[in-house]
Amino acid sequence: MSGTHEIPVFSRAESLPRCELLPRGEGPAPAVLCQRESLDEILADLGDCRRCPLCEDRKNIVFGVGNPQARLVLVGEAPGREEDEKGEPFVGEAGRLLDRILRAMGLGRDQVYICNVEKCRPPGNRDPRPEEIAACEPFLIRQLASIRPSVIVALGKFATQTLLRDQTPITRLRGTWKDYHGIPLMPTYHPAYLLRNPSGKQEVWEDMKQVLKRLQQGEDG
Repeated sequence: MSGTHEIPVFSRAESLPRCELLPRGEGPAPAVLCQRESLDEILADLGDCRRCPLCEDRKNIVFGVGNPQARLVLVGEAPGREEDEKGEPFVGEAGRLLDRILRAMGLGRDQVYICNVEKCRPPGNRDPRPEEIAACEPFLIRQLASIRPSVIVALGKFATQTLLRDQTPITRLRGTWKDYHGIPLMPTYHPAYLLRNPSGKQEVWEDMKQVLKRLQQGEDG
């Protein structure tokens, strides 16, 4: 996903007013120059967002939910109909499947953080457009900079390709550790894909076992 919009890069600078934005190019960006913001501060800055046309049809902004100090962050694509109604990510059928996956890992929503690349529902659940990503992705990057998780799971093609700046098919990316500004990132299938293709559940579980192992290694270290 190439484009001309800008993204920030991670660092531990404390004197910057939010994030210093650097031009977005091909490949992963260098590190974010961000002040350590709280999620509440980022949400307040998002406000009643009118930064792209998605605001015209949305019912609710879907910012994110979970532990602001989570060691695991799961990133999806964009809200669907039920998420738009309730203002919370992954509350539809795919969300219920995600909850079952988390329970199998011994985790609950209060222990992880769940969000999307896009904070508003695209009409008809279509893929977000470049200008919509340009308006919204900086808030995702600020969320990740605020939480600073030990592990990120990218759920599905769109989230993976957006975070990694990599157009490789998800079938080739999933199950292999990637790097997001020094944070281990595991690409895997989106729960909505699993509802249509139940045979992929075993592959996702293998991916999640790798995630659990990495989290446990962090605790031991």
